[in-house]
Amino acid sequence: MSTRVRPPRARRYHRLAAAALVTALSLAVAAPAMAYAPVVTVHTEQVQVGPYGVTVGFSRWPIRAMQSLDFTFLPGGGIHGKSGTLFLNGPGIRPQDRITPLVRHPRKYYAWGLDVKALNSPGTYSFGFAIDGPLGHGEGTLHGVRVLKQPGPPLPLSWTVGSLPFLGLLVVLVVAWRRIRPGLQPLAI
Repeated sequence: MSTRVRPPRARRYHRLAAAALVTALSLAVAAPAMAYAPVVTVHTEQVQVGPYGVTVGFSRWPIRAMQSLDFTFLPGGGIHGKSGTLFLNGPGIRPQDRITPLVRHPRKYYAWGLDVKALNSPGTYSFGFAIDGPLGHGEGTLHGVRVLKQPGPPLPLSWTVGSLPFLGLLVVLVVAWRRIRPGLQPLAI
């Protein structure tokens, strides 16, 4: 009984085909996990910006400081043919972030928005809008958006507790290094 031995070239093609199959299956299984989660608007506010009614949507309500959320801004009639500017005012807004152009939300293409934005300090915020479109120029402000305190423990305490495993690892490494003292070991022949 003779066994047929495949030439090396055929084995290489079989390995390449198996690798391609594994890669394709991995991507097919991982595709749903790589998809963006949809923006779920849980609270809306209405603001009149000149001739445009704007719906301001929030993905979390109530808003808490240091907690990321999505903001969406949808003018009546959609954003097509319109341009606008957002004016943020509040205790946690840096001067360079106060005025920003309104751009499409990365996961809601039919609306303007801010993706995973966190307001840094509790207090009262306002969102001002200036919109130019087919009905002309309009300005308006949504006042009194209340941001509550940050959830959970204070940040210094969180960072201290979170860094304890790393500090423990450093202690273990230093103790192990001092015990074996690799620089003082005799050379093996």
